[in-house]
Amino acid sequence: MSVLKNIQAPIENEIKEFESYFKKSLQSDIPFLGTILNFLYRTGGKQIRTMFVFLSAKMIGETNEFSQLAACSIELLHTATLVHDDVVDESYERRGTFSVKALWKNKLAVLVGDYILAKGLLLMLENRKYNFLHIISEAVKDMSEGEAIQIKRSRNLDIDYDTYFEIIKKKTASLIATSMSIGAASATTDEAIHNKMYKIGQDAGIAFQIRDDILDYQVKGFTGKPAGNDIKEKKITLPLLYVLNNSSCAERKRILRLIKHNNNPAVVREIIQLVTEKGGLVYASQKMEEFKDRAISGLMEFEDSQARNSLIELMKYITTRKK
Repeated sequence: MSVLKNIQAPIENEIKEFESYFKKSLQSDIPFLGTILNFLYRTGGKQIRTMFVFLSAKMIGETNEFSQLAACSIELLHTATLVHDDVVDESYERRGTFSVKALWKNKLAVLVGDYILAKGLLLMLENRKYNFLHIISEAVKDMSEGEAIQIKRSRNLDIDYDTYFEIIKKKTASLIATSMSIGAASATTDEAIHNKMYKIGQDAGIAFQIRDDILDYQVKGFTGKPAGNDIKEKKITLPLLYVLNNSSCAERKRILRLIKHNNNPAVVREIIQLVTEKGGLVYASQKMEEFKDRAISGLMEFEDSQARNSLIELMKYITTRKK
């Protein structure tokens, strides 16, 4: 049995029910739009955030129909943001296959992303879960702000540690934090627990993103995107940031010049080698472990259960995954 199957064991029935629930939500009466939505469903990911929703709900209390609603809303939001991200990043690949942008171009990709986001918001309105709508809307705001900050700073190549962590808190960690918070909200009305789960999820989400940053420096592209994709997009992530901050002024300027003229694959390989040799990946791994351990410590304050154990294993999985 795979690692993820073991993690899903306490929520096996919920995951099965979710599949049909989510597939139904990704439908349209417009045939052409339905084709794109079906493509997205068939090329979907591991649904990590869905697991965070259900396991959080089960650890706090019991899953229910609102847990399904919460999980579907999160997955719709995640799907919409990935479609939009590929437009922003000009990426032609997603999960080892063509992106919506590559197959249907920018205009349709933006419209499809908007459509999916609207479907998620309507789902919550139709079920009168206004608290869910507030939680999700906050996530959309944070993710948009994170993307905007990253675009602005990437143009100037002036990201420091504080800015880096602000970006990933908003852009990536906010959705995992929201997944845990909304999962808890489906099982209890205790806002203190919602807030605590959000903080745990935020730490887990930061660890998740740092792992992504590390994977981008692999020689072979495990992530479904080309290796060194962040470098090509002039994104300064934690491994590279560490090297820049621990280089001489002259060396730092040289590295930044390389990043500005990184269309040559040989230049990308040189930067990857430099980051590896100068300890950037080691430092990033250490920071990732710190945030993962902090998230697990937060979970240990809850009563022992299968769901809690699976959440702990999920925290470990997202920081050891190969893609």
